[in-house]
Order: sequence, then C-alpha cells, then structure tokens
Amino acid sequence: MIAVIDYGVGNLFSLTASLKFLGAETIVTNKKEDILAADRIILPGVGAFEDAIAKLRATGLVETIIEETRRGKPLLGICLGMQLLFETSYEYGKHQGLGLIKGEIASIEEDLPKRPDGEKLKVPHIGWNSLNLKGSDPLFKYIKEGDYVYYVHSFYGKNCLENTIASSNYDIEITGAVRSGSVYGTQFHPEKSGNVGLNILRAFIEL
Repeated sequence: MIAVIDYGVGNLFSLTASLKFLGAETIVTNKKEDILAADRIILPGVGAFEDAIAKLRATGLVETIIEETRRGKPLLGICLGMQLLFETSYEYGKHQGLGLIKGEIASIEEDLPKRPDGEKLKVPHIGWNSLNLKGSDPLFKYIKEGDYVYYVHSFYGKNCLENTIASSNYDIEITGAVRSGSVYGTQFHPEKSGNVGLNILRAFIEL
C-alpha cells in the first residue's frame, strides 16, 4: 500500500489517479497509523515552502516520516514535496526542512545567467525538459536518457550533487531528481509527465 500524505498543500487527484491506473493500492491520509502500515510513502506538494513545512509539522507526522525512512521504507517527494526533504530553503527567508537530503533550495531567477541579448529565461520554469540521468538507478529502470518530464517551479535544489540522480538544463543545471538511501525526490511532476512519468511511478511502486 502507498500512503499519499495529505497536509493541505497538494492537488492529489492526478497523482492518485496515476497510481490507481498502475494498479497500486493507495490511501490519501494524514494519520500516523496509515503511514506505519504502508509499504511506501509519497509526499506531494505545491505552493510555498514556509507554509508547506508548517502545515506538515502541524500534522505531527514529521517524526514518523523520518523514522520510517530510517527503517528503509521508500519515500518519494514530488515538486514542493521534494524540496521539503532538503536541509534548508531560501524561499522568501530561511526555513528548515526535513534534512533527509543534503543541500538547499534556492531561487532559479537569482541564479539564471543573462543571455547575449541581456534577457533571462522566464521564471517560473514551466514546461517539458529532457532528463540527464546520472548513472543507473532503480527509479529510472523503465525510462532512458533524454526522456521528457514536466516542471512547474521557481526554486530548485542546489549544492546537492552527491544526491542528484537526474537533472535538466534551463541555462543552469536544474536538479530533477535526488536520492539518499530509500528517500527519493523529483522536482518534476511524474503524474503530469505522460508515459515517462507513469514509468517512474511504476518503478517506485516496485522498489
């Protein structure tokens, strides 16, 4: 069973629909007992880091999530859910994350270089980008180098090279996916990335 954590900051319909399409038993929950009973955990999220981490802490589930990952239970953070896994975010201030992935969340706009015409690429970074895979990983067993996934974000993982398993180019190297042990995160939305995204979710279900 996959426990999709509901803490009030995620659009869960597309994700749960994708998991059910793949035949995965899924529960959307904010209850500790469901997290403990699940085989895998997914932490979705959209919006601002500060609000999201506060709402997640308010559920009382943070300690449970961390303990379950220490026991080796697979966890997948998606978009803002991935960012919450990091140590620190600098989105409109400085905020402490869950500390499951080393590194920080930084502004894309601040790091983008100016192009020859003096302009920068637009932020938010919205749209399809190809993946550069950093070696092999079980999460990518059904996809290949250069496959396209869908992003919607203004901040990104930084100083996390040792945990980066995929990236995309947007005039800077955007951290696309991270891993530390059984903890995974994708900045892109697999549930909005067509067959490529479904195959990533399929691989997570099989971890």
